[in-house]
Amino acid sequence: MRLPLNFNSLLFCTLLSISCNLPALTLRGNVMTVDGDPVAEAVIAAVGTLKNTPSATSPRKMDQRNREFVAHILAVRVGESVIFPNSDDIHHHIYSFSPANPFEIQLYKGVPAHPTPFNKTGVVVLGCNIHDWMVGYIYVTDAPYFTQTDVRGQWTLTLPADDYTLTLWHPDLDSPNNVQVQQLKVTTENIAPIEQKVTLNPVLRTGKPPEEESQNPPY
Repeated sequence: MRLPLNFNSLLFCTLLSISCNLPALTLRGNVMTVDGDPVAEAVIAAVGTLKNTPSATSPRKMDQRNREFVAHILAVRVGESVIFPNSDDIHHHIYSFSPANPFEIQLYKGVPAHPTPFNKTGVVVLGCNIHDWMVGYIYVTDAPYFTQTDVRGQWTLTLPADDYTLTLWHPDLDSPNNVQVQQLKVTTENIAPIEQKVTLNPVLRTGKPPEEESQNPPY
């Protein structure tokens, strides 16, 4: 005996079918400061009205090179894992106290035995217990479409026509919660590049010794 579909299930299947059949459009943007400087590694996330939940892929990677996190900012989909290789010839001890995903990988070289899962949305701030100046960010999102700006401040998203909430995030953005939000209607006739002007807070980072002073560090 066939069981009848309820209305919600039927509506979900219909919306899913529609979203799968919509043509993919390429949306481009450019993030610059008000002074005209490109903003690299900013996170761009788009949430529309159509249901679309891409599966997570694992693991992503955030390296440690020259006593810095590389990349400085990494956007990942909720449910993904990140591996934290140490490409330096010294030890690192990374950690986060962020509520979204507290964790710790104690003093190590090379590649950790296991990737670190990120199962809650939010901003995860990373530090190194040995090198206080090291700061990195994992931006965990449930948005179906997201990307990051390149060194020129440019970004590209491939998505179907829809009404979107477009979020721009950067840890130094001078706005509440470091976020800038805009509403956007994407159609085949409306895919002009988006120019985003932002103000960044000055970042004062001290404590990292010059390279010549750290050729033979204890860690």
